[in-house]
Amino acid sequence: MIFIAAKFQVVPEDADRWPDIAADFTAATRAEPGCLWFDWSRSLEDPTEYVLVEAFRDEAAGAAHVRSEHFQDARRTLPTHLAETPRIVNITLPQEDWDRLGEMAVPER
Repeated sequence: MIFIAAKFQVVPEDADRWPDIAADFTAATRAEPGCLWFDWSRSLEDPTEYVLVEAFRDEAAGAAHVRSEHFQDARRTLPTHLAETPRIVNITLPQEDWDRLGEMAVPER
C-alpha cells in the first residue's frame, strides 16, 4: 500500500471551517475504489494545523487518485485556504491495513 501523512497549515480565519472546506474532496477520495482510508485530525497544540493520514491499495490506485477530477479541483481550491505548502511523508509498504501496536496490547476482556 501507499501510506501518506500530510500536515496542512490552514490560515487562521479558515481553521474552524477546514472540515467543511475539504468535505467534498474527502468524500470523493474515500469513494475511490483504491482508497483504504483518508482521515483528517486536528492538532491539539496548533488549532490551525490538520494532519491527513491516507492510504491507497497500490501505486495504480495512488496514480488514479492524483489524476482524478476531485484531486485536480482540490489543487486549485484548497491552497487558497492554506498558510504554507503542506508537508508530506509518502512511503510504499508491504501491507494492506493497520498493524496492532504490540507494545500497548490490550488484554482480552
